[in-house]
Amino acid sequence: MTGPLSILAEDDSLAADIVNRASRDSYPCSDPPAWTMGLKPYPARTRESERAAPQFAGGIRDILLLVHDDCGQEARLSVALDVARALNGHLTCLDVTPFTPLFGETEGMSGGALLLEIERAREAANRARMLPRLAHAGVSWEWIDTIGYVAPALEKADDFADLIVVNRALGSLPLPDLRHCAASLIVHSNRPILAVPETSRGIDLGGTALIAWDGSHAALAALKAAVPLLALAGSVVLLEIDDGSVMAPAEAAAIRLARFGIRPWIMRDCGSAPDILSAQLATGRFDYLVMGGFGHSRLREALFGGVTRRMLDESSVPLFIAR
Repeated sequence: MTGPLSILAEDDSLAADIVNRASRDSYPCSDPPAWTMGLKPYPARTRESERAAPQFAGGIRDILLLVHDDCGQEARLSVALDVARALNGHLTCLDVTPFTPLFGETEGMSGGALLLEIERAREAANRARMLPRLAHAGVSWEWIDTIGYVAPALEKADDFADLIVVNRALGSLPLPDLRHCAASLIVHSNRPILAVPETSRGIDLGGTALIAWDGSHAALAALKAAVPLLALAGSVVLLEIDDGSVMAPAEAAAIRLARFGIRPWIMRDCGSAPDILSAQLATGRFDYLVMGGFGHSRLREALFGGVTRRMLDESSVPLFIAR
C-alpha cells in the first residue's frame, strides 16, 4: 500500500482494518455537544482505551512572533501569549522595521533613508509600549530587532521556532502584506504557522478545533504538527471534504490522533472545500482551524483560487497551517 494512508496506518493490515472499521463500527459517545447530533466519534471511547491513551510529551515550545506596529499586532500578541501560556512555551518577539526602497530618485536613496528613519522611530515607540506588557505576561520571552522585508526576516529567524505567529490578510491596510507573508512562510519556512484575523483577542485552546482533512500529505503534516494544541481541545472535529481527491479516509487520521488520547468527531461533506469551510466557520462553533497549506501548486491556486488562499483572505478564526 502506498500514499498517506500507509504513512498513517504504518502497515497494510492496520490500514485495511481502518477502512473495514469505517464501514461497520458503531460510535458511542456520552454527553455530546448538541450540534454534534449525527456525527461519529472515532475510535469508540472505552474505559480501557482512555486508560491506555498516551500523553503527548513533546511539541511546541519555541514560538516566533512577528512584532510590528500595525492593526494586526494586538491579535498576534494575544494569540501568541495564549499559546505560550498553555504550552509553557518561550516567545521570541521579532520586531521587523520594514525597509522600503524608493526607485527612480535622482539623488540616491535619500527618500528611502528618510522612510527608514521614520519606521525606526515608530518601532522604537512600539517597543517602549510592548516591553512592559511582556514583562507582566507570565511567559518566558526575548526581543530581537531587525530591518528588512517581513517574510524573509521571519524565515531567517526561525531556526529554533516550532510555530510562527502572523496574521492572515489585514483588512484595514494594504501594507504590510501579511497574506503574502503567511503564504511565503507556509512554502519556505518548513514550520507551521498560526495566521490570525486582526479581530482576534486570543485563542480558546480548550474549545473546539476543526481539522480540514483530505488525506493529502499537507493535511497529514498539519495534523501531526497540531497535536500539542489538539491535545488541549475540549472537542476535535475531523471534516473530510470530498472534492474528488480524498487520498485517505478521516478514520485514518482519527486512529493517529487516538494514539495521543485525542478522539475526534468525524464529519463529512462533498463539494467546494473553500465554500464548505467558510460555511462551517460561519456557524461560530469552532475556535480554530487546522489545515494543510497549498496542497495544489501556488500557481494553480493563484489562477483558480484555492482553500489556502481563500482562508488567508477571509477566515474568522485563527488558522494553524503546515505543509
